[in-house]
Formats: sequence, structure tokens, C-alpha cells
Amino acid sequence: MTIALDTRSSIREHPPEDADQHWIAVCSLHALYPERGVAAILDGTQIALFRLRDEQVFAIQQADPYSGSQVMSRGLVGSRGGRVTVASPMFKQVFDLETGECLDTVGKDPRTLTTHPVRIDHGTVLVDMSRRIAGGAR
Repeated sequence: MTIALDTRSSIREHPPEDADQHWIAVCSLHALYPERGVAAILDGTQIALFRLRDEQVFAIQQADPYSGSQVMSRGLVGSRGGRVTVASPMFKQVFDLETGECLDTVGKDPRTLTTHPVRIDHGTVLVDMSRRIAGGAR
């Protein structure tokens, strides 16, 4: 599922907690299914959102850093050593959802996903888009 949002629409932007943040309301928390990814387009940037069973939500870049394909929302949620992870559907690299660190490079050079801070405000998922994808696919 893809959620395409234009921040000039009726979706409200929230004032930043600090001047460097750019919070955008994405969707209702209940629009996200636990343990499944959803793609969204915010300010022309594709991101992948993942809601866990404990109501935590993570936002990462949608582009797989190894293939460049916009597929990370289709990755499998799991865990490694107490860290919540997503495995890329392309070449099966495993990434930490919180830090973006690649935990299993499957024999390739390490690459990192861009992560975005997320907060829930009265049941609405907000993503800080002040971080832009640094490098993306190489």
C-alpha cells in the first residue's frame, strides 16, 4: 500500500519542536497494520513506515541502498539481538529500523538506511522530514 501525500493539501503540518525539524502528518496510527510496511511519499521523498505490535512506528528511506529500488516497505520485520529489523526484499540485507545500520550485508560493503524520527500525536503518525536521504543507492 502506498500513501501519497502532498503537504500543500489538507494534511496539516505541525510546528517543529526545534527549528531544524519538519514534522509532517502522514496518517492515522490505525491505518498501519502491525508488523507490515507501508510506503508514503512526503515532500517528493518516498519513505517506508513500520508499526510494531507495541505501537512503535519507524520511518526509513523506501529506496533499498543496494539496488536503488523503492521496495523497503515490502521488507520483512524481525529482530536480531534485541534490535528491531527489516530485511530487504531485494538481496536480503538486514537493517536496524531504529538506526538504519546494516546488520547483515550478505557479503557486500556496509550501507546505511536513512531513518526519520516519528512521533504519535492524538493518534496521528508524524514524521520529521528534515533528514533527507544521504547517498541513497550507490
